[in-house]
Amino acid sequence: MTTVYVARKILTMNPSQPEATHIAVRDGRILAVGSEEAMRGLGQVKLDGRFSEQVILPGFVEGHSHALEGAVWEHLYLGYFPRRDPEGNYWRGAQSIKAMQQQLSDHAATLSPGVPLIAWGFDPVYFEGTRLDRRALDAAVTDRPVIIMHASLHVMTVNSTMLELAGLHRHPDIEGILLGEDGKPNGELQEMAAMHAVFETLGMNLFEAVGSPVALRRYGRVARNAGVTTLTDLYNPMTDEGIRALQEVTREPDCPVRLVPAMSGLAWTLEEGIERLQACRERGNDKLHFGLVKLMTDGSIQGYTARLKWPYYHDGRPNGIWNAPPETLKEMVEAYHQAGVQLHIHTNGDEAVELMLDALEGALALWPRCDHRHTLQHCQVIDHAQLRRAASQGLCLNMFANHLYYWGDIHRERTLGHERCQRLEPLATARRLGIPVAVHSDAPVTPLSPLFTAWCAVMRETASGRVLGKQERVSVREALEMITLGAAYTLRLDHLVGSLEIGKFADMTVLDQNPLDCPPGDLKDIGVLATVLGGRVHVAE
Repeated sequence: MTTVYVARKILTMNPSQPEATHIAVRDGRILAVGSEEAMRGLGQVKLDGRFSEQVILPGFVEGHSHALEGAVWEHLYLGYFPRRDPEGNYWRGAQSIKAMQQQLSDHAATLSPGVPLIAWGFDPVYFEGTRLDRRALDAAVTDRPVIIMHASLHVMTVNSTMLELAGLHRHPDIEGILLGEDGKPNGELQEMAAMHAVFETLGMNLFEAVGSPVALRRYGRVARNAGVTTLTDLYNPMTDEGIRALQEVTREPDCPVRLVPAMSGLAWTLEEGIERLQACRERGNDKLHFGLVKLMTDGSIQGYTARLKWPYYHDGRPNGIWNAPPETLKEMVEAYHQAGVQLHIHTNGDEAVELMLDALEGALALWPRCDHRHTLQHCQVIDHAQLRRAASQGLCLNMFANHLYYWGDIHRERTLGHERCQRLEPLATARRLGIPVAVHSDAPVTPLSPLFTAWCAVMRETASGRVLGKQERVSVREALEMITLGAAYTLRLDHLVGSLEIGKFADMTVLDQNPLDCPPGDLKDIGVLATVLGGRVHVAE
């Protein structure tokens, strides 16, 4: 049976036919798009008018987020901005150190004796004065280990109990373990190597919680409510257990999303990683697409762990740290490129961008590949010379547009200064150079909401209302493309999703307003009513 959905307007993202009113679906794929007249000749059809007063777009594609969004809500949220969890519960966050300490103390009282207290989302960059350390946590909780993951997920702070339990007070020379004035670890642990010592001691790794079917289902619900039908997990450990969970959840008929995990390159040796990725390609399905590897170069700008070129941090803080030696990162680029794998590379600072441009240039010279679609992720302060190099190498860029709102004020005042903030997420320049571009949320770092992300790309407003880099604004239509077809292209799925065209999966998002008709400033407030995945309707909650 063919079902024809009728809408007030359909925005297709197909340049040959940008708008329509009817879309025909058969066997989960798009059979026809156009006017009522274009539906003639399809044989017996079922007319579905439930969206006749709404607007349909291609299902949104989130090209950089993490299934950790489905797992972190098991723990205490301490972010600066209030948020709602997948069940709709309101979390007020913490706007002061005192409020954070009180919430820690209250939450500890609900836990069994000795059970570690894990919190997440805290962002010390918002607080003036002394950086968060073990003493501030000790003042709140001393009877159990306390672990606070910062919002960036690149830094954690732990209390003295946790430091002693992990034995880190005996190893102050490990990179990433920050020291206080007394020469002893102050509780702040930067980047993966230092944080791993804590997870190893606890016998759990927060980043591996994505291997739980419960977490994956919750992640899917979050995506559905945001209008997302294709979803990434861009730092998946790709354990055997995790792969089985991905298969189990995506085979469920009511799974509302297609999942695209990217294997964490640093979790495996080069030989193991390449072999594992190649073996996984046969284990996917219509809702599960393997093939990407994620490399983690530097850290986060607001966490002061990103690698910046001269003059480094605006407020004089030391430059960031690498998650692996630069030569090791170059070797990984060459090996995965030679193996035919598509690379998605975390590059927050412009020094990290430079390193990866050099590595990719060398790899492409040795092993030329057409249409490789290697993608630099975040690339927040990529400069114009680097953008031209990226264009010449045929790279894709997926920029963290939400950063403009959440950390734009901080970057202008403290980390980057005025001029570099004018090119923060330089989307318009990238488009002028013909670079394939997407934008993303990096959830759970910021909330998963493609319409908000598109609003950030269009308006470029900070939380205080300041506009950063007016010349880098893009149009609403361009921003919509970045959260649909543009993101699909970076995942090598644009032949299946991202636009509403004959033969593609019938993946759609239903909105209560037309984004092209409302004022650009209202883009983030448009309501998501439902999604359609392969012709199956999923109502948003």
